[in-house]
Amino acid sequence: MLRSRENLHVIYILLFLEAAFYLLQVQDAERYQTVFAFIPEAFLSGEIWRIFTYQFIHGSALGLFFALLILYIMGNALEEMWGSTDFIVFWLLSVLGSALVALVLGFPFLIGSFFLSYSLLFAYAATFPEMTFYLFFVLPVKVKWLAWIALAILGFGLFSGSGSQVAAAGGAMASFAYFWLRHGKAAGNIRLPRRPRQPLVPTERPPLTADDQGKAEANLALFQEIQSTLESGDPAASEALAQRISENIVPGVNICPPPDYKPKAEDRYCIQCEGFAECSARFIRLNSGAGNGESKS
Repeated sequence: MLRSRENLHVIYILLFLEAAFYLLQVQDAERYQTVFAFIPEAFLSGEIWRIFTYQFIHGSALGLFFALLILYIMGNALEEMWGSTDFIVFWLLSVLGSALVALVLGFPFLIGSFFLSYSLLFAYAATFPEMTFYLFFVLPVKVKWLAWIALAILGFGLFSGSGSQVAAAGGAMASFAYFWLRHGKAAGNIRLPRRPRQPLVPTERPPLTADDQGKAEANLALFQEIQSTLESGDPAASEALAQRISENIVPGVNICPPPDYKPKAEDRYCIQCEGFAECSARFIRLNSGAGNGESKS
């Protein structure tokens, strides 16, 4: 006997059957529907398989795609949470419930898997109401709103007398009632993990002390000298300056990448940094000779 939470991945069997039956359908759609659609008279005459196979008939490849998508995303999550036993019961109530409604009310013909899609959507939305899907990969919509839209469509179909919508409502109500009895207490209480909020980093640096201010002014003056030397286009003078600055390098300081070296930026970060000497020496060697076409040293 199966444990209530054991996951046998029944969902993959259903996905395989959806694809396999569709391959049969494209061979001869008319004959396929005649053999596998739910037709009450044929079912009562002994063709029992119709009560299961009608769900594997799709009007188009696009319909199959959405059926597989809903079955995989929502069905997979629900089976993982409930276990295969509960999921199989839920699936049977949806599929058999829709067929029995059609049988009792005398609907002549029943095909499609959108019956199960309603059931999965309602149970999934009740379990993960805040889950967001991106329609057409652009428009964010929470699944609870998709469920309300589906319910409105289902309600419209009921009032308009659509046989397929009435049958779908019967299966959806039966399966959702089972879901609510078994898992209703946990519905909506599952919270998706959220990224913890990062503390705000102040954009303004604290005031400089007198020593730091003097050091910053000296570094800014040094950078003016660096610019003048590089503009002179003398590689020897540039290398001599780089050597002099290198004597003040502070070991072990993590320096920024070359493009981030901006001593004249508004935040004045570089001229206050302990790595200023190392960055300056590197800056000189990267730019030395650039103005007169000489190779970099």
